[in-house]
Amino acid sequence: MRPSLFFSLSGALFCSTPPGVVPPPDPSDPLQAARPKLVVVITVDQLRESYLEKWHDQFSGGFRRLTDSGAFFTDAHQDHAITETAPGHASILSGRFPRSTGITRNLAGVNDSNARLIGVQRLAASPFRFRGTTLVDWMTSANAQTRALSISVKDRGAILPIGRSKREVYWFLDGKFTTSDYYTKALPDWIQAFNARHLPEQYAGKTWSLVLPESNYPEADSVPIENRGDQFLMPKILPRDSGLVARGLPWTPFMEEVLVAAALEGVNQLGLGTGPGSDVLAVSFSTTDYIGHTYGPDSRELHDQVLRLDRQIGVFLDSLFRLRGRENVIVALTADHGVTPFPELSQQRYTPPPLRVSIEPAISAARAVLLNAGADDQAADFESGALLIDPKGRGVTRAIATAAAEQFVVVARQIPGVLRAHRFGPLASRNLSEDAIARRWVQMFPPDVPVEAVVVLTPGSYWGNAAFATHGSPHNDDSHVPIIFFGAPFKAGKYTQFARTVDIAPTLADVLGVRATEPLDGRVLRAAIK
Repeated sequence: MRPSLFFSLSGALFCSTPPGVVPPPDPSDPLQAARPKLVVVITVDQLRESYLEKWHDQFSGGFRRLTDSGAFFTDAHQDHAITETAPGHASILSGRFPRSTGITRNLAGVNDSNARLIGVQRLAASPFRFRGTTLVDWMTSANAQTRALSISVKDRGAILPIGRSKREVYWFLDGKFTTSDYYTKALPDWIQAFNARHLPEQYAGKTWSLVLPESNYPEADSVPIENRGDQFLMPKILPRDSGLVARGLPWTPFMEEVLVAAALEGVNQLGLGTGPGSDVLAVSFSTTDYIGHTYGPDSRELHDQVLRLDRQIGVFLDSLFRLRGRENVIVALTADHGVTPFPELSQQRYTPPPLRVSIEPAISAARAVLLNAGADDQAADFESGALLIDPKGRGVTRAIATAAAEQFVVVARQIPGVLRAHRFGPLASRNLSEDAIARRWVQMFPPDVPVEAVVVLTPGSYWGNAAFATHGSPHNDDSHVPIIFFGAPFKAGKYTQFARTVDIAPTLADVLGVRATEPLDGRVLRAAIK
């Protein structure tokens, strides 16, 4: 989904698991006593797995610790087709693909006109579209005293990791952390007190400069395609207006400092990790996505952001270990998706060279079939590579929808930059173990989503003339993410076996001694468990 524009520096805005529930934990059980007290789930929005290997020797904080001392799955993927923020976050702790969670794209994610934001009269959000359960629900079924905090810059980054569970869920908007009335009628005292510290405003006039000497950054600094050709050089001076800085902080690395401070405050105030059972802390770091969209994955800005995030995650983990004891904490780290570089910067990287593609001729062809059959041509819609035809549209029958989709596919296959176009239904009959693209589409949509056809561009190609770097395809550039487990139950090492983000929740459930309360798509990654 298109990000908001970065503010300029002059001061203006720029396999199945059987269902079941284990009995409540017995405090006298030595196995239960050894269970982790705090489960920390870190999601980094738009973190490509390649970053952790490419810049490994420059890390000194959290990424270095987790990759060196954790169970690091290097061939891990968001194994669905529309690799966007909402479906990615929904799959991590549910153990289920979008076809099961119902979260298929950002525009049908957490936006909810019936929910009211606390203290803010816009951008309402809730998990009302989310289907099923998450790890938090399974843990609560086993132990009703389980507590959970999920916090992020983005609403979907905070909401979707724990699904419909009504816990402590907060996100950042206009310089403050908020939530919606789906969770509470008023912000708790500790969030109000944290907001009253006005930490974001304190970055007014601050300079974002490189954290390492310039010789450590091979990326060119003068790349006019970055940030729409505006303020694409380092260093960057933030506006002196405190209000502008507070609203625009997510487009700078300093947002991570505020998010870490808020998460740690929540751990203290809620007493996470001090109970007789296990608690959950889910933190989604969004700034890598904001900066990655604005400047692209090949930029000096993105490189510096990842280095700074490494240090912040190091501070975060060190603080948690001091508070709760390293032996009582386990960590899982992953990402919701990767990113594809700007096509103009990737002409030598892919064969054939990537293009910017308009699918409009195929959409028009499908609508013409509908119109000629006396049906509503606006019943056809296209988003994120999928053609949807509303079966309730005026005059739309099964036969007419099929004919429109078939014509869409015929025309789409003739458009330069299109790699594949298919009717959606027949994809399920393909060999999905060998055809990753077909598999990712099949794992994308619930049966009640009226998808008739799908289109895949050639690797590296973009939809339209977007001025920002993007993601959302079923290609590995967008699907390939890290999965790392860290803590006493896990065996450190690099694991090259294929893994999916839907495997994270069942693996954590296994070491926690809890069972899912519904069938899952993910499996336990037993190789990583001692």
